[in-house]
Amino acid sequence: MRRGEIWLARPNPNTGAEAGKVRPVLIMLDDALLATGMSPVLCIPLTSKLFKKLAGLRVTITPRGRLLKTCYVMPEQARALDRARFGEGPLATLSEEEMTNVERAFLGICGMADYLIPPH
Repeated sequence: MRRGEIWLARPNPNTGAEAGKVRPVLIMLDDALLATGMSPVLCIPLTSKLFKKLAGLRVTITPRGRLLKTCYVMPEQARALDRARFGEGPLATLSEEEMTNVERAFLGICGMADYLIPPH
């Protein structure tokens, strides 16, 4: 497991609007911490559905490797999952440019960077 890889995970049980079901997630935890076996692992879920009002928050990930369809990173849904919740992986790995876009969106939704969040 490495930062920038996409793995399958089981984030259930979920509550309310949290992303649930088995889905691809982007590994965000630093490689040095991953190498220690640290658990839980910080990750961001992906979705195959793009809602117009949230399009400005999403980073598009095109199919590659074992990721078979276009997905969208949901930075506002970041969470830590125990390693036991991860299944198959890696499905794919993000490019440096894609990771930069994800980091920018993530820091923006946390209020730690200038990032234009679209009005609702």
